[in-house]
Amino acid sequence: MAMKFHPDKNPDAGDKFKEISFAYEVLNDAEKREIYDKYGEEGLREGGGGGMDQDDLFSHIFGMGGMGGFPFGGRGGPRGGPRASQKRKGKDKGYGYPVTLEELYKGKQAKHPLSRMVLCSGCEGKGTNKPRGSSKCTNCDGSGVQMTMRHLGFGMVQQLQEKCRSCDGEGEVIRAKDRCPQCKGNKVKEEVKQLDVYIDAGMKHGQKIVFNGEGDQLPDIIPGDVIFVLQQEKHPVFTREGSDLHITKKISLIEALVGVQFVVEHLDGRRLLVTSNKGEIVRPGDVKSIEGEGMPTNGNIFEKGKLFIRFDVEFPADGSIDAKAAQSLCTSLGAPHKVDESKEYERVTLRAETARKSARGEEQGRNDDMEEDEEEEDEDGPRGVQCHQQ
Repeated sequence: MAMKFHPDKNPDAGDKFKEISFAYEVLNDAEKREIYDKYGEEGLREGGGGGMDQDDLFSHIFGMGGMGGFPFGGRGGPRGGPRASQKRKGKDKGYGYPVTLEELYKGKQAKHPLSRMVLCSGCEGKGTNKPRGSSKCTNCDGSGVQMTMRHLGFGMVQQLQEKCRSCDGEGEVIRAKDRCPQCKGNKVKEEVKQLDVYIDAGMKHGQKIVFNGEGDQLPDIIPGDVIFVLQQEKHPVFTREGSDLHITKKISLIEALVGVQFVVEHLDGRRLLVTSNKGEIVRPGDVKSIEGEGMPTNGNIFEKGKLFIRFDVEFPADGSIDAKAAQSLCTSLGAPHKVDESKEYERVTLRAETARKSARGEEQGRNDDMEEDEEEEDEDGPRGVQCHQQ
């Protein structure tokens, strides 16, 4: 693309070539690529990234002077321009923080140990206490990077830069005898710090708690943030949907017919006595709600959602209703439908397993019919409804 849109070959493609050179500069510089991944183009421009000119781009790609005749490095040096004058921010550190539904309902304050790297206090992050204890790396001339060549074929060579192995990208070398005794010349050391984690009532699964600037400290780097992401554990009774809570309550058939009363132990330890309305029949799958007994709203604990209760009606076991009980039920609920047995019938009896198999067979039959219809439509096109001949 650089060759195709170079202004010497394509005078009208100046803006396009600038885009290409800027993209190449970012992708070819690990530090700028990291800034771009975090903050986009705006972060690069605020930090001083400006893009290569046409000759610097060809120097980086092909390891030779550009079409304008400038030697390698051109006007911008080996990295294609001035280094960012502002300190860049270090990487953020994220952790999953397990919480129970009770803690999200009531809120919680806890101590959390954090292991991180901090600047050595013995040398103030310099790696040495001696005025001339460090010297510029001669292998990379203090730049922290080395240039390597890669052959692309057709007589073309690509110039790549990588972290200097002699100084580990630091640009300087500290003699062993001059290294700081506390950090051994590493400039940083490990520290364990206790963070106060506040979980406010009503916070949600996936919500973030951010500690600004509590990430690893490195020389000439602004520490990143420490981010805790709340991970709600599964609750044996309650499930949450937004500001609402849901439970399933199993009741007997008699409770469903004549009234139900039970106790719900809430997430904060309160015991709620739940009673159905007089004369109300609860049917299988019915859902009832209790206003104001859901989750509190984050930021306003007095505003709460609803508590939804889904009822599962448990029927009596087979054979548990004798003739006397059946007669009593008929008196209360009405007699069941009866067939005139004086006529001639072929008698059959329902079985639970046969009923389940029949349901599966019927469903499979419907699926087979649908597949046949789809095949017919694919072969002949959709067919209209045909009228039966009288």
